Amino acid sequence: MHSKLALAAIVLAGSVLAYEGQALLAQYAPSEELPGGEVGTTDDHGKNAFSLPYPGLSDQQKTDFVVGNSFFKKAWVEAPSSTKARDGLGPHFVAQSCGACHTLDGRGAPPDFSNGIQQEQPMALLIRLSIPGQKPDPVYGGQLNNRAIPHVKPEGQVQIKYETITSQFADGTKYELLKPHYRISDLAYGPMHKDIMLSPRIAPQMIGLGLLEAIPEAKILANAAKQKADNKGINGEPNYVYDAFAKKELIGRFGWKANVASIGHQSAGAFLGDIGITSSINPHEDCMPAQTDCKKAPSGGKPEIDDKTLKQVILYSQTLAVPTRRDADSPAVLHGKQIFKDANCVSCHTPSYKTGEFKAIPQLANQTIYPYTDLLLHDMGESLADGRPDGRANGRQWKTPPLWGLGLVHTVNGHTRFLHDGRARNLMEAVLWHGGEAEASKQYVLKLTAQDRENLLTFLNSL
Repeated sequence: MHSKLALAAIVLAGSVLAYEGQALLAQYAPSEELPGGEVGTTDDHGKNAFSLPYPGLSDQQKTDFVVGNSFFKKAWVEAPSSTKARDGLGPHFVAQSCGACHTLDGRGAPPDFSNGIQQEQPMALLIRLSIPGQKPDPVYGGQLNNRAIPHVKPEGQVQIKYETITSQFADGTKYELLKPHYRISDLAYGPMHKDIMLSPRIAPQMIGLGLLEAIPEAKILANAAKQKADNKGINGEPNYVYDAFAKKELIGRFGWKANVASIGHQSAGAFLGDIGITSSINPHEDCMPAQTDCKKAPSGGKPEIDDKTLKQVILYSQTLAVPTRRDADSPAVLHGKQIFKDANCVSCHTPSYKTGEFKAIPQLANQTIYPYTDLLLHDMGESLADGRPDGRANGRQWKTPPLWGLGLVHTVNGHTRFLHDGRARNLMEAVLWHGGEAEASKQYVLKLTAQDRENLLTFLNSL
């Protein structure tokens, strides 16, 4: 065989397939079928694929999971109410429940734009606020809340417009990207600071969070050291942030800028910031000095969610299982996996880890998992920059998001919106927005043939 025939050959004995002008097909690893390990994986690929518990939970953990699920998904109400366990909504809020943003524990989406016009206020997309020095806006605080209970004014409204950017692949295939522009209107308490910085954040999916928490810090730091040693232009950095539960600074693992260290801190922060529910960790309503109507609003108790219930919501959030892979050993998937490696996507999207001890859920220790993230911050270029520092993250850096579950987002949530603000309408658009440290990987993808691009997407959708 010669040239093109040789490149298309399938070598059955080695399970390898060459692709056009590049390397051989990636090897199949049977352990990848269980991305959440033996105790953290579910074989459900339907509408509830992101909402099932780890199969290895104890009876007590299963009970706590059910209770946590209820308080995660059911709506909170204005106080005072006969529903004492769920009152205290607001005064300002973005959503009435965690599940309203993380629909079916999945990924949020930007507002609907039927006929090119914004049809609604965002719910699963929130706007972080700060001024230089990483301080909150003196009038509106650290996050814009575009909803409020009766007799309290919503802080403002989010207006989004999209700019169309056109370009093409090396083979001449054209593509379009949508670049969002954000504006805050109908400000209820006067103007924002003249140097206000806005950062949009979409609600990510919830699967496998406890497993990410169980990755030893040393392995995250090893990712940064390896990237530096490889000298390929990838320079991931950890974020270090104060954790309210540990009462000390820890390495950031969660949030789009790795600005949260634990699911406990994330849960308590979201209850206060997004729903207006106080806890022993965050005992005071987030009312700024000028917001007198907010300060006068009724309370649902002090605190509005008790420690036991908060812990059950935290356990629920930590124990949502990761779906098994689909067709992980097919030639198309292995072809795409090799392209993913050759494009050096694996430098940031580190495929696998062995989890360490995790006192909160001991079963999660010593699991081989495949989240495809390094949990580090990377300069993603000016096109994705929000210009807003967050902890040690600068205005061009974002944390590498996990890729597990990508191929089931449409099944669970009915959309394929990706990246930190949902601007990408599909996975290829998400790839094409990459810049900065990922510019070389994007350029590699731009030169692929149509068939190679399709195989890359087939691999990503198998995750």
